[in-house]
Amino acid sequence: MTDPLWQPSAEQMRNCQLWQFMHQINTHHHHHLSSYGEVHRWSVKHPELFWQLVWNFSEIIASADSDHILQRERPFYKSRWFPEARLNFAENLLRYRDEHTAIVSWNEEGKHSSLTYAELFAQVAVLADALKAYGIEPGDRIAGYMPNIAETVIVMLAATSLGAVWSACSPDFGIQGTLDRFGQIQPRLIFTADGSYYNGQQTDCLHTINSVAQEIDSVEKIIVIPYLHKKPDIKHINKALLFSEFAPDRQPAAIDFLQQRFNDPLYILYSSGTTGVPKCIVHSVGGTLIQHIKEHRLHLNLNREDSFFYYTTCGWMMWNWLVSGLASGAKLVLYDGAPFAPDVEVLWKLADSEEISMMGVSAKYLSAMEKTGLSPMNDYSLTRLRVLLSTGSPLSHESFEYVYQHIKTNLMLASISGGTDIISCFALGCPIRPVYPGEIQCRGLGMEVAVFNDHGQSVTGQKGELVCTAPFPSMPIGFWDDPEQTRYHETYFSRFTNVWAHGDYAEITDHDGLIIYGRSDAVLNPGGVRIGTAEIYRQVEQLEEVMESICIGQPWNGDVRVILFVRLQADMTLDSALVEKIKGMILRHTSPHHVPDKVIQVADIPHTLSGKIVELAVKQVVMNEAVANTDALANPESLELYRNLPALQ
Repeated sequence: MTDPLWQPSAEQMRNCQLWQFMHQINTHHHHHLSSYGEVHRWSVKHPELFWQLVWNFSEIIASADSDHILQRERPFYKSRWFPEARLNFAENLLRYRDEHTAIVSWNEEGKHSSLTYAELFAQVAVLADALKAYGIEPGDRIAGYMPNIAETVIVMLAATSLGAVWSACSPDFGIQGTLDRFGQIQPRLIFTADGSYYNGQQTDCLHTINSVAQEIDSVEKIIVIPYLHKKPDIKHINKALLFSEFAPDRQPAAIDFLQQRFNDPLYILYSSGTTGVPKCIVHSVGGTLIQHIKEHRLHLNLNREDSFFYYTTCGWMMWNWLVSGLASGAKLVLYDGAPFAPDVEVLWKLADSEEISMMGVSAKYLSAMEKTGLSPMNDYSLTRLRVLLSTGSPLSHESFEYVYQHIKTNLMLASISGGTDIISCFALGCPIRPVYPGEIQCRGLGMEVAVFNDHGQSVTGQKGELVCTAPFPSMPIGFWDDPEQTRYHETYFSRFTNVWAHGDYAEITDHDGLIIYGRSDAVLNPGGVRIGTAEIYRQVEQLEEVMESICIGQPWNGDVRVILFVRLQADMTLDSALVEKIKGMILRHTSPHHVPDKVIQVADIPHTLSGKIVELAVKQVVMNEAVANTDALANPESLELYRNLPALQ
């Protein structure tokens, strides 16, 4: 049996909030639970008791509680949680109003600023007052075209304090990508910075948002927040006001937090849009709040003494997840810029200087770190770092080992998996369980997650579809402009009856952990054998020569052949010897079915704006099909590298 890479000490387990929560279950419900597996089984067997206890443990601020915890409906996405409760999301994130640091903002030029919880509350109060005076009402959409800075958090909190719905795109979205999103939801106001930083360059936000707003009739004002310049020139921007004109600095009033129903809309997030116009996914006030607090406090042990950082833009759900850390009173660290600029160690310098205790990055970032030879444990103390989070794509066994060999040995490495669809996690970290290479530690509390085979049977130790078989609070309310919930049902519930199919190809392990093998729609099927693309990437990207890879299945002579594209180290060329080395590596560690029929060198690999590779778009180009929405890609020009390749004809 594989040895764990990390094991929590008895003291670490006793001192974590999950341990305290387990003892509350035992006290209140006369049980003798003593392990995470037992707590999880209880949580999904008794969801009403579990979520009521989470509500109490989290000290949710509400003007009215709910006697009923769950109103069950069929299909279960129509179920409603805490139907009588009345609360406000922003009020729960602004529960602390003291001199403790709330937000520290950095950018890649080294500029930084900070806000205490008292200062944060005061600035939100001023803007909330201005929004109320302007006439913003519950349900109005407020959009942000913003970098990851404190002002973005302030605008979101002010908007949601009034019951408005917040939706954001980051400045890496171009005109069409932003219009595809904001154009659907018809915001009344758009907040934008004058620009942002990325990889040594400044991006102008004003031209983009001006072009976008001219195409959306609902936009009444564009409020410009100075960031690159003290007084941006907005004369050429229609309907524009400087932030100081919209919300003049004044003595802040108390915030009159509008009390909303648990299932009222809070956020609109967007699917990647790589197969068409993005779906606008609407998330609820209460579901987002209680799920995030549960994940932060029970699964990661987040508390007031923590300094919490996730490398993200405002267009990725990890920003929403990070910001909810305010409800636990932690210090949030924000960063605007590229992860390897101005140098490859910038995030580790940040981790050291801000004494970050909980740090999140993408799996691709850790893989790229390894390729560059970074070994942060040799150069940085990282004394307070106790949790490292990874998401965005499956984290390979080798990346797990790299973390413990080159970052820190005494660390909980929490690979997490969920997504925009649920604004949270189906599987994530556990402070009272060991970490095994390649495995997500556990399925989330209160989440009845399983893996189904093709016959809809729950299986362990076999690969299949990741599903959730019972309602959970952070289910989307629905999709925007989908009144009959037709698209909602088709997206998640068309595969299995009354079961959420998430679209991941996964396996529950002997340790009761989870392995993700890639997206279900990218699964390869040569000779009728289902293969997750992550199984191939894991082997190929161990090779020093290979920087990155992407794999597709090409229909061929009545079957499917596996095509592997590789991006190599600079100035390297793929020759027959390297092809055989790649194939041999795959064959030795997987099976003959995994070995690609073709290995082809490419100069670039297409990614979404959140850094995920897009197998389906590559497959569409190879098959001479139209790619529905290239604006969802960070580097759409790279698709041309895959068109009409002689080797694939």
